[in-house]
Amino acid sequence: MTKASNRRQELPVPDFYRAEHASDWHFGPDHATLLEAAIGWRRRHGLSPGLEDRPRVDLLLIDAQKDFCFPEGTLFVAGRSGSGAIHDNDRTARFIYRNMGAISRITSTLDTHAPHQIFSPSFWLQEDGTVPAPNQEGEAADIREGRLRPNPALAGWLSNGDYDWLLRQTEYYCEELERKGKYKLYLWPPHCLLGSAGYDLAGVIQEARMFHAYVRETPAPIVSKGDTPLTEYYSVLGPEVTTTFDGRTLAQRNEAFLADLLAADAVIVAGQAASHCVKSTIEDLLTVIPEELARKVYLLRDCMSAVAVPDLARPGAFLFDFTDQAEAALGKFREAGMHVVESSTPLSEWPDFPL
Repeated sequence: MTKASNRRQELPVPDFYRAEHASDWHFGPDHATLLEAAIGWRRRHGLSPGLEDRPRVDLLLIDAQKDFCFPEGTLFVAGRSGSGAIHDNDRTARFIYRNMGAISRITSTLDTHAPHQIFSPSFWLQEDGTVPAPNQEGEAADIREGRLRPNPALAGWLSNGDYDWLLRQTEYYCEELERKGKYKLYLWPPHCLLGSAGYDLAGVIQEARMFHAYVRETPAPIVSKGDTPLTEYYSVLGPEVTTTFDGRTLAQRNEAFLADLLAADAVIVAGQAASHCVKSTIEDLLTVIPEELARKVYLLRDCMSAVAVPDLARPGAFLFDFTDQAEAALGKFREAGMHVVESSTPLSEWPDFPL
């Protein structure tokens, strides 16, 4: 059997995989056992090192972290179904196992946050001096009119004690978000805090990516994003706002990662959330690539869900529901030449897939 035919072959899901682990906050793989299983799997199926693959197929997993993937997390991406990310992770893990020979490399992004950032309730005070509740939007007008203001106690380390500068910068930040028309300032619950349990990858995703790394002898890179206090990073490629109101650089695009991603012959994308970090990453990608490169991007629509925040006072209703925005974005990406596909469809049936 040739190397090319090995890559096209859909493999079985390994016996150690348990679908119920996709809903288990506490599950984590035993890496020593996983390595031993991977060595046998590589020999049994005749798989070679992934970075020798031609063509090269990259899988990009966006923010498949516990806080997003479980009801125990602080920002569970449940979708309208109420269990979205759980089923997404099960499908993603199965996709990786079945296509172990076709996927050359898996890169995972990690939303990486500190206690006080511009999208954190702890960053702000309301007109009466209290900290605002999460899951609400803010606008530049709220800052100008005093309904919302940055916490003065943070100015000492955010702006060298210059509170007027910090006040003007937060107003400018909201103005920029509103000018771009993608999002308003959203106050998220504390999530993916560096050092917290919710920061870790979901267990079945960690298990699948490490098994792939051991089988295909690849580096399994991690790309962190989101640790700049004065801007949100929905996109892994760069921040929502890159400059300060007085013309200084606030944060920069990740040009090195972008170049590396575009070096692949096909890029498959899955992760959370379809309405935010996945959406923004792909929108960013579309701004820098021509149509012929857009055609090498494949979006696993059944391996991502939208943010939908339930209204606990009204069963069946939502405080915020971004599902329509996510669906509209997938339609826009398809029109731009990208492929919106299902994880259960064999790669041989994907349009223009280079294997």
